[in-house]
Amino acid sequence: MSRADYVEPGTFKRCLVLGGRGFIGSHLVEALLSRGYAVRCLYRPRGVLLNERRPVHPNLEILEGDFSNIADVARALQDCEICFHLISTTLPKSSNADPMFDIESNVVGTVRLLTRAVQSGVKKIIFVSSGGTVYGVPQQTPILETHPTDPIVPYGITKLAIEKYLHLFHFLHGLDYTVLRLANPFGDGQRVNNSQGAVAVFLGKVLRGEPVEIWGNGSVVRDYIYIEDVISALLAAMDDAGGKRVFNIGSGQGHSLNQVLDAIEIATGRSANRTYLPGRAFDVPVSVLSIEKASQFLGWTPKVSFEEGLKRFAIWVSDHERETNGP
Repeated sequence: MSRADYVEPGTFKRCLVLGGRGFIGSHLVEALLSRGYAVRCLYRPRGVLLNERRPVHPNLEILEGDFSNIADVARALQDCEICFHLISTTLPKSSNADPMFDIESNVVGTVRLLTRAVQSGVKKIIFVSSGGTVYGVPQQTPILETHPTDPIVPYGITKLAIEKYLHLFHFLHGLDYTVLRLANPFGDGQRVNNSQGAVAVFLGKVLRGEPVEIWGNGSVVRDYIYIEDVISALLAAMDDAGGKRVFNIGSGQGHSLNQVLDAIEIATGRSANRTYLPGRAFDVPVSVLSIEKASQFLGWTPKVSFEEGLKRFAIWVSDHERETNGP
């Protein structure tokens, strides 16, 4: 890297990315660095990385620590103006198995974070919430931000509780914040041999020739958004949004699980071996987010269609496997 490309620490805003070594976080870190921000990333060294992105940059500082350790969090927050909170210790289905752990690790941890952020002079928290779970069973679609919030999984209750604590800390202490209620992200860097993310899981199984298990008859509809559009929304949230603080971030369109598999078959040229299992009680039938508010107040709209994003993702997976396994 030439001296011309180097940005002296402190010249630009210093951002803390909690969860910066995960799927979304790694993309966000790279985007922030490319725009000249100083970035600090707190990660747990014993944790499993969700992808293999390991950027090296003079404006990147990586701290080893644990979100549950207040001393580590305090060290990470020092001299940071903006904090991106991407950490979640649970998934919707795993939160059902142990709701207490969900509360203790996510809600309590975030309240500690907010308390320390106020003490450290942090100006803004940007929190990634869940557009797929905070609303519960939709009364209508697309779902507006004003829709009732009646989550039917602990994961959604936890996300909503954190949103409320953000509001409280803004009211009591003036801590600025933006909440992005995110749809289902997918794309380059996402693991295809994991249990999270229908697009990634299905794509991986189709490419490996494995049976694809579908809970229910495949009619469950979700809103899927490509990672590039997720990152542009996170960057847009750094700026003032005219006092608006909660935004849906999705594609504004829905695809059923069967349609997702149909699209994967087209993108890969391979057939999906579909196995249908009994439906799960916590899967709402349809979840599609309205994104008009984000368009109006954040100046954000998604640019990559589901089909184009899936095509890019499939190419990335194929290229990544060649790099890993050789020709």
